[in-house]
Amino acid sequence: MKVKILKSFFASFTAVALAASLAGCQSSASNGKQSDTTDNSSGNTKAHRTLTVEVFDRGKPGQPDLNNNYWTKYINDTFGKKYNATVKFVPVPRTQEVDKLNVLMASGEAPDIVFTYNQGTVYNYVQQGGLADLDSALKQDGSNLTKYLGDDLLKYGKFNGKQYAIPGKRTVLLGMNTFIRKDWLDKLGLPLPTTAEEFYNTMAAFKEKNPGNISGVIPFGYALQPAYPGVGNIPEAFKPSDLTEKQFATLQTSPGYQDNWNLPGFKQAVQYMNKMYNAGLISPSFATDKDAKQLDADISNGKVGAFITNWDGPYRTAPGDLVNLKKNVPSAELVPIDPWANDAGKHPKPGYAPNGMYILVPKSSKNVDLAIKYLNWMSDPEVTLFLQNGKEGVDYNMVNGVPKQTGTTNSGEKMMTVANNLDYDILSNGIELGDKEKNVAAVSAGYPGFESEVENALKVGSVDNYAPYYYSTPNSADAKYNASLKNFSAQMLAKLIAAKPNEVSSLYKSLVKQYMAQGGQAVHDEYVKNYKAQNNK
Repeated sequence: MKVKILKSFFASFTAVALAASLAGCQSSASNGKQSDTTDNSSGNTKAHRTLTVEVFDRGKPGQPDLNNNYWTKYINDTFGKKYNATVKFVPVPRTQEVDKLNVLMASGEAPDIVFTYNQGTVYNYVQQGGLADLDSALKQDGSNLTKYLGDDLLKYGKFNGKQYAIPGKRTVLLGMNTFIRKDWLDKLGLPLPTTAEEFYNTMAAFKEKNPGNISGVIPFGYALQPAYPGVGNIPEAFKPSDLTEKQFATLQTSPGYQDNWNLPGFKQAVQYMNKMYNAGLISPSFATDKDAKQLDADISNGKVGAFITNWDGPYRTAPGDLVNLKKNVPSAELVPIDPWANDAGKHPKPGYAPNGMYILVPKSSKNVDLAIKYLNWMSDPEVTLFLQNGKEGVDYNMVNGVPKQTGTTNSGEKMMTVANNLDYDILSNGIELGDKEKNVAAVSAGYPGFESEVENALKVGSVDNYAPYYYSTPNSADAKYNASLKNFSAQMLAKLIAAKPNEVSSLYKSLVKQYMAQGGQAVHDEYVKNYKAQNNK
C-alpha cells in the first residue's frame, strides 16, 4: 500500500511540475534561431556550441559507453566539425522513457533533441507550450529533411497547424507476430496452428506431452507489461470482419498494444486468455512479470512453447531470446505463425502508421536551428548508410545493392544495441533503399545469422497487415488520461485473466464501467467528435 501511495504522489507531483515548468518555458525560451552565431553560406557556426541529444539505454550486456563509442565519434567527426559543435548524448532507459522524459521536461533539463513514440505525451507538451515551433527552422535549415520525409509524413508532427515534431520515417509497418517452437510441433507430429481453436489445442498438447522434456513447461509465454497492456493479436480472431469505418476509427485506436475494451470481440479474446490460464497454459507469473524479464528467461531456457512479441522480437540482439535459446537447446526452432483467423478467413494484424518516433525540441532549447541542422544532416543517404551499417569493407559489404553486415557491430565499441542502430539513426525506423525487395533483403541483413528467419517473419507479419486510422486532430482526453487508463487496463487484465471462468462476464462488465468512468468515456467521446469533424470537412 505504501508503494502505491508513493507512486501516486510521484505521478501527481510530476504532472504538476511538468505543467508549471512547460508553461514557464513560454516566456523564458529562445525563439529557436541564432542567426548571430550562424554562417549559413558555409554551414559553420562562429561560436562553438553543444547539442544535447537523447539516446535510448536498452541495458544490453556489454554495451559500450552510449556517449563515447564508434558511432558518437563518427557523428562528432562529421556533423560536429562541419557545424563547429559537440554532440553530447543523454541516455534514457528504454523501459522508462516516457516517465524519464516527463521528469527531464518538468525540471528544465531536457536535451535539445528528445523523442517518444507516445502521441499523447507529445500533445501534452504541445498543450502546455513546452515545444519549439519548428516551421521557420525547417524552412531555413531543413530543405533535405523536408524532402526526405515529405508532406504526407510531416503531417503526423503537426499540431494546431504548427510543426511541433519531426516524425521518424518508419519503413517496416509491422506490429507483432506469434512465434512457436516448431521442433516441439515436429516431435508431436502437429501442424502449424492456423486458428484460435487449433492454437489452444496445440498449447494443451504442449502441456500434456511436454515435448521439450523440461521441468516447469509453459505452453504460452505471456507477461503483462503496464507500459503496453494488451493481449497481442488474439482479439483479431474474435473481432467481426465487418466493422464500419467509424467503429474502426473510434474503437480501435491503439493497434496491438493497448486494450480496446468496447471493441466487438475483445471480451471474447479476454475469455480465451482466461480459459488458457485456468487450464495451466499461461505463464503463472504473468501479472507480476512487468518488464518481461522472466518471460525472456523462460523462453531462453526452453520452457516456452509459443509467445507473441514484436514481429522481429526473437531475432533482436536485446534481449537475444533466440540466441540464448540456441545456447541452451541447440535443436530449438522458433517460427512465426498466423493462428488468429477471423470470421472471413483473414489473418488481420494491427500495424503502425508510417511515422515512427516523434522527434521533439523543447521550447527551452537555445539550439533549435542546430537541432534541425542535425536532422537535416542525418537525412543524407550516405549518413544513414553509415549510421545503420558502419564502414563498407569493414563492417559490411555491399551485395547486389544491399549492405550485408560482417558481424563487427555485435560487440565492443561498435556494438549496436538494436538492429540497424536506430538509437543513433533516429530519423529512420528501418531501412529504405527505394525498392521493396531490396528493403526486405536489407532489413533481414540487419540480423546477422538470422537473415532467412527474419525474411520469413516479414512475410508472415505482412499478411493482412493494417494501419491505424489517421486523425488530423489529436485526442486531448487521451493525452490527459492515457497513462492512468493504461495502468488501469493492466489491472483489469490481471484480474480478468486469473478470474474463475464463470465470473469473467460479470467482472468484465463492472471493470469496463469503472474504466469508462475514469476517463475512457471522455476519450471515446472525443474520438467520435474528432471523427465527425474530420469527415464533415
